[in-house]
Amino acid sequence: MSYLVDIILDDSALPEPTPEIAQERRVAIFDLLQENEFILLRDGSPKGPYKLLLGMQDRRLVFTVTTTKDEPAGQFILSLSPLKQVIKDYFAICESYFKAVTTMPPSKIEAIDMGRRGIHDEGSEQLRERLEGKVETDKMTARRLFTLICALHYRG
Repeated sequence: MSYLVDIILDDSALPEPTPEIAQERRVAIFDLLQENEFILLRDGSPKGPYKLLLGMQDRRLVFTVTTTKDEPAGQFILSLSPLKQVIKDYFAICESYFKAVTTMPPSKIEAIDMGRRGIHDEGSEQLRERLEGKVETDKMTARRLFTLICALHYRG
């Protein structure tokens, strides 16, 4: 099976992350590396496992994939425009959730959390669609990649 064994964020084109955002990025990478499925679909691509360099260039997401021996395996660029609204919605509901945790009763927190999970599922499904023909992932890997993309994209 093909999977990711290392993920490096190229955030050189982004503002310096706050300590909280840096921690979110570390957690997202840790979660993704625990279990994932990442299959390159281009003909002639070497088999995994892979290393992934994930960065931003001109408001587009750049995936640079290499083998564990640092041999090129593929590169592709995704526009974030189709994901822009779901990312914005996800940030908004996460903010509501974090505020609710300190001020609202458990039933309200649970309702907001269900909405948050629903938007997260929507974002990960849109990401899977955007990766179609390039990379095949399972649902959980797409969810974790969406989390990482949000953590990379978040401006604070």
